[in-house]
Amino acid sequence: MRMVPPVSDPVLEIDALHVTYGASDRVVHAVRHATLVVNEGEAVGIAGESGCGKSTLARALLGLLPERIGRIAGGRIRVAGQDVTNYDEAQWIALRGHPLAMVFQDPLSFLNPVVRVGVQIAESVRQHDPNQNIRQRCVELLDLVKLPASVLRSYPHELSGGMRQRVMLAIALGCRPRLLIADEPTTALDVTTQAEIMALLGSLRTQLNMALLVVSHDLGLLRWHCDRIYVMYAGRTVEWGDTESVIDRPRHPYTSGLIATSRLLRGANGRFGALQGDVSTMDNDDAGCPFAPRCPKVHAQCREHMPGEFAVTESHRAKCWLSQACDAVA
Repeated sequence: MRMVPPVSDPVLEIDALHVTYGASDRVVHAVRHATLVVNEGEAVGIAGESGCGKSTLARALLGLLPERIGRIAGGRIRVAGQDVTNYDEAQWIALRGHPLAMVFQDPLSFLNPVVRVGVQIAESVRQHDPNQNIRQRCVELLDLVKLPASVLRSYPHELSGGMRQRVMLAIALGCRPRLLIADEPTTALDVTTQAEIMALLGSLRTQLNMALLVVSHDLGLLRWHCDRIYVMYAGRTVEWGDTESVIDRPRHPYTSGLIATSRLLRGANGRFGALQGDVSTMDNDDAGCPFAPRCPKVHAQCREHMPGEFAVTESHRAKCWLSQACDAVA
């Protein structure tokens, strides 16, 4: 269940972030001028199709872009008021875990298959909480994620997908993060296990007074667990605001399309909708709106000029010419 977060200073601020991949012969603009804020104790969602830049944005926050080909080309990342945009590797290592930690979407790929779970959790505790009784702390962390202490002696392949995701959570929580980033935390899980994982994340957020940033393609999942939502397309944040406002009164056709394809809405035939066309390759620098080739409401202005930022309400913004009747804020 969503809660109203307390008013506080942001634990994370992203301002006009631009991330590129590639060499001189071809550059992919994976994130373009993205903006995002997460306050202390708040749950925020990032929604969009695969290839829209969500995971790249999340990885950039921890300095986890691929070496030599990935770089932050512009904008700013601030963590707890500190500008971390140009950190070197040693500084990024110090930042990872606390105050920011991340749970990746495929636990089996990120857990060491030949090392017992207990050893992997202990490594996190030893690095970030060295004065603790290591075994006791590992048991406490497993209890936090609703797993028995016997899991400490298990190998990752001996656990179910949901249990492996809980182990990843235990490792991240061993760092005592102020903000936990969950990148597609319910991928490849059945519906029941998805609900359990999201309920667990909500419970941990409350229990540990921790902010949460959830990356997902599923607006239906984000609706019930996030205070605010950012919608990304072609590396850009195209609409954002309070969850209820964005879901109930979407102002960007892409947001409306995501809602139609999610579990939130069925068509007259009882089936979910589908977005026509393919996601932008993001290797061009066209002047118009990147969604124009797929947009059912496109007009000439959309193809020629990128829309600015328009206010739908005081807490709801959209970058779409359809919103120009609202007060322009950029």
